[in-house]
Amino acid sequence: MIRSQRWKGAAFTVPFQLGFVFLYLVPIGYAVYQSLFLEQQSGLGLGGTTQKFVGLDNYQHGLTDSAFMNSVLRVFLFACVQIPVMLALSLLLALLLDALTARAAGRFRILLLVPYMIPGVVAAIVWVNLYSPTVGPLTSLGDLLGFHWNFFAPSMVWPSIGNLLTWHGIGYNMVIIYSALQGVPRDLFEAARLDGASEARIARSIKIPYVRGALVLTGLLSIIQMLQIFNEPALFRNVTPQTVDDSFTPIMIIYNQAFNAGNYHYAAALSVLLALILGVASFLFYRFTSKEVD
Repeated sequence: MIRSQRWKGAAFTVPFQLGFVFLYLVPIGYAVYQSLFLEQQSGLGLGGTTQKFVGLDNYQHGLTDSAFMNSVLRVFLFACVQIPVMLALSLLLALLLDALTARAAGRFRILLLVPYMIPGVVAAIVWVNLYSPTVGPLTSLGDLLGFHWNFFAPSMVWPSIGNLLTWHGIGYNMVIIYSALQGVPRDLFEAARLDGASEARIARSIKIPYVRGALVLTGLLSIIQMLQIFNEPALFRNVTPQTVDDSFTPIMIIYNQAFNAGNYHYAAALSVLLALILGVASFLFYRFTSKEVD
């Protein structure tokens, strides 16, 4: 009977297992397979094309491709600034919500989640229009206040994208941190108040240490998302191609190699390399930020 119940319970996971195999493992395996070949044209390029097995040559090319490696470094440095700022703001909002009553917190939580409910492409289009010096209000507002800023200038592109990403993702991260705050024993707060601790001291010494796991989780998810950034730079490229080129981010390079240059095998190799870089970055981040709680 126990064995039968186990099989019945395992049967509920079959749809997930099938989806995982056919939507994740099979595409990954196919990408690895394609990355081991190179497409060559016969003769003077007038004949047909043939696939030649080249082993790890595409990976070697990717590791020595200055455009690809520079794009990875560019996004990594941007993530080192944008992710801590976004998580700090998310933590601050979560702490403020936790200080409110449950009814008031529920109302503000929904309002803060509205940006995350907007699709990323739509959010990027909205902000590109807000940044526009011709139709957007921000340039006129800056002129009124004495700030002559250009959000599409080379020195402002990354801050403009960072503001967009922070606005779009702050609500999602805030909900995760706020949910973790709800699991903190309230008796600790009462005991701290009886000892004379202020609300700021309670937040710093009790609340923040308890949500450390949630901060690690949101940071990990943000790193994975950041290295795959594509929509926002691609839309900025339509507005300012002289600043945002086709090698601005790793995904933009992979997209151009696959769909513009037609070099699917090299694009597959770059995709596998980016996945490995993501895996290493995620492992190192988790390794140096997480610890066992006694």
